[in-house]
Amino acid sequence: MPIHLSTTGPVATITIERPHRRNALDLETLDDLHRTVVRAVADGARALVLTGADGHFCSGADLVELEDVSFTSRLAEVLEHLAAVPVVTVAAVEGSCMGLGMQLAVACDVRVVAEDARFAVPVARLGLMVDHWTIERVSRVWGEGAARHMVLTGAVLTADDAWRLGAAQVRGGLAEAQEVAARAAGLAPLSQSGSKVGFGARHDDLAEIARYEAAFARAWGSDDLAEGRRAFSERREPVFEGY
Repeated sequence: MPIHLSTTGPVATITIERPHRRNALDLETLDDLHRTVVRAVADGARALVLTGADGHFCSGADLVELEDVSFTSRLAEVLEHLAAVPVVTVAAVEGSCMGLGMQLAVACDVRVVAEDARFAVPVARLGLMVDHWTIERVSRVWGEGAARHMVLTGAVLTADDAWRLGAAQVRGGLAEAQEVAARAAGLAPLSQSGSKVGFGARHDDLAEIARYEAAFARAWGSDDLAEGRRAFSERREPVFEGY
C-alpha cells in the first residue's frame, strides 16, 4: 500500500509512498491516508508525523482524479478530520509540497521544513479552485499576502520563505519532526486537544466557542492538572494520562 504507518512509543509516523508520482494522491490513496490517521489515533498515538518518501512530501493530486468531483468532496472531509484530530500533528516537509501537499501541510499543527522544500498552490495554472477551508487555512498559516501571492500568481515559495513568514516552525527533516512530536507526546493531552478546539473556533460561532469552554472546564478539573502541579512542586517531569 502507498501509505505506511510506523510507531515509536507514542509517536506514529505516516508516510506517503508513491514515488512514481512524487507522492501525488489519487482517491484510493487519499482514503488509505484517512484510514491510517484514524487507526493511529485509535491505537493510542499521542502525536502524528506526516511525511513523504524519496525526498518529496506530496506534489499534489493526481490530475486524472480531479475530473471527478467526488475527489474534491472526499478531500475536504479528510483535511477537516486531519486538522481536528485531538493529538498534535507534525508535517515533515521535503521537496515538493504543492496543491494537495500544501493542503495536508497546513492541516497539520506544526511544520518542520527541509532546505529543499518548495511550496505552491497552483490552481490558477490549472483553471481550478480550492475550497474556502483551504483559502482560510493557507492565509492563517502563511499570512494573507503570501497566500494571495501563491494562489493568484502561481508563485512557488521556498523553505526560506516558509521560515521568514512563520509557516515553518522548525528547520530540518524527518528526525527533527519526530523529535518535535516526541516532545509534544509527553505533554498534557487535554490541554492540547482543548487548545486545538480553540484554534479552530471562529469567534462568531457560538457552538464552537461553547465546545472550547467545555474543553477548558474539563482541563481545569482534570487529574492531569493535579499531576502537573504535583510534578512542579516535586521538581520532576509529570506523567499525564489524558483525564
